[in-house]
Amino acid sequence: MADFRIHDQFQIFPLDLFEDCYFDFYTLFPYIKKILLKFSKYFFILATFLYHSLAFSKTTENNNFNQRYLSNYFSALVSYKNGDNELAIKYFNSTKSILRDYPVYFDKYVNSLVIENKVKEAINQIKFFNSKNKINNFQANLLLTVDSLKNNKFNKVNDLLFDMEKVLIPSTYEQIIFQILKSYNQLFLDKKIHEINNYGKLSKILLAFQYCYLEDEKASNYFADLLNFESGDYSRYLFFYISNLISKSEFDTAKIVSLKIEPITSTLLILQTKSWVENNNFDNFSKIFTCKSENDILAEIFFLISNLYSSQEDYEMSNFYLNISNYLNPKFKFNLSLASENFYLMNKDLDLKKILKNFDDKDGIYYWYRIKKEFEILKETEGKEKSLSFLNAKLKNLKIQSPKIYFDLGNIYKGFKDYRKSIENYNIALNSINKDSDSYADILYRRGGSYERLKEFERADEDLLLALELNPDQPYVLNYLAYSWLERKINIDQSMQMLLKAYEQKQSDPYIIDSVGWAYYLTEDYDLAERFLKNALLIMPEDPVVNDHYGDVMWQLDMKLQARYYWNAALSSDEAEEKLIEDINNKLLFGLKNLQ
Repeated sequence: MADFRIHDQFQIFPLDLFEDCYFDFYTLFPYIKKILLKFSKYFFILATFLYHSLAFSKTTENNNFNQRYLSNYFSALVSYKNGDNELAIKYFNSTKSILRDYPVYFDKYVNSLVIENKVKEAINQIKFFNSKNKINNFQANLLLTVDSLKNNKFNKVNDLLFDMEKVLIPSTYEQIIFQILKSYNQLFLDKKIHEINNYGKLSKILLAFQYCYLEDEKASNYFADLLNFESGDYSRYLFFYISNLISKSEFDTAKIVSLKIEPITSTLLILQTKSWVENNNFDNFSKIFTCKSENDILAEIFFLISNLYSSQEDYEMSNFYLNISNYLNPKFKFNLSLASENFYLMNKDLDLKKILKNFDDKDGIYYWYRIKKEFEILKETEGKEKSLSFLNAKLKNLKIQSPKIYFDLGNIYKGFKDYRKSIENYNIALNSINKDSDSYADILYRRGGSYERLKEFERADEDLLLALELNPDQPYVLNYLAYSWLERKINIDQSMQMLLKAYEQKQSDPYIIDSVGWAYYLTEDYDLAERFLKNALLIMPEDPVVNDHYGDVMWQLDMKLQARYYWNAALSSDEAEEKLIEDINNKLLFGLKNLQ
């Protein structure tokens, strides 16, 4: 099969459930238990709050507490728990007169402020709180430390780190952050390397920036070493490597390095780096980052921590540390693309749109990134017509010319089944890059797929075969071309060999599994066909093509009732194409053998 992929939080019982009925306690107990479990966390918060409130009112003459605060306070906690930090702050602010008397809740207030990118306000609140109560929370200690680092009060940082060490949780990111800040603070104080060992590649990253800060020649070597790691994506450090070269006026070397940057598959930051170097915009590097700045280096460290949390799908904490990074170095606004990805994954469209507005038409590829994200939001919320209308309007005034843009447009139009327009954009992308680029074969594969959908099989085969010539073992190209041949009932034996080669590399890919099963079906090995198609069906039970294929093999195995079941399942899919629907309806009327 060719791969064309390019709260209910509370259960409320109806009132009439209990009408004219009598339940004793034991009958109701299971329902009561279920409700209590649902609301237990909120009951705990409420009970804790009332206990502290009563104790506070009995032991002091302070009259700050008033029952009218209870609703707002409880709403603040619920909003915080639900990730609505803007609303949480609103409710927290309405109860400020009692907020600082409850450290646990104050910590949540501070976290909400930072996540809402109000880092300075959070620090000010902590300083006021700290004048009355001793801070015993890691995040609060961290923010005070960041404030001192930002203001170059490195001697004071040592005292704050002493307090931080007492409250951190060992063997967590908190301990790593503490060790990093301790090391870098000593670096800033005595201008000597302070290595942090036992953190693997992270230790090498931290050491690279220390050498860079000291303007040591070893910095370039360390950044270059990071780029040569085989596992993981460390391409980000190519920006800092080139930035370091430019700071030493090694412009020719920077240009040679930039020529090796992939023009399509590279990350946004690296594509922007390539654009700046090619256009001799060397001054732009120091405008957003310099190793001479303690704040810039620390901001990059916190960006790295933010990335770690994002990779663990803890997007709230990722944004927490990203906002600290932005507080230290607001010039590096390209880092905000991480926040936009976090908000996208959290389905927070309003926050996402707000972040995207930071990128304008002066920001090169990042402006295209903004347009594409806004297009994707519109596509999901308003549908095809409005999203395409928005995209076309933006394209008329788009100044940047990049193969990446045409590649993305090709994929967008292909996703909308406008194969002619996808081919037009793939053509421009291909003409904009070298044939030895890693992306060249990939674009041929995608363009070949568009030709195949238009039934221009000669052109499709030409592109797909050339893609295989450039990259002979690419499993998805092998699968696509072989499946296309199977559909046309040509080159069956060669298709089988190609599919088995693809399957060896991607044994869990349902599209390739389906293709292998269909190849066995066409060679009349129905038992093997059934085994593969069943596996594909287990992974993609709602896919219309897989259901259709499995129905066919059921028919051939003389399991007519099961065959009709799977054919009907294919018909019920919203993704079934007109030709498939027509074919299945004929099979349901006349049977399979009568159509062959």
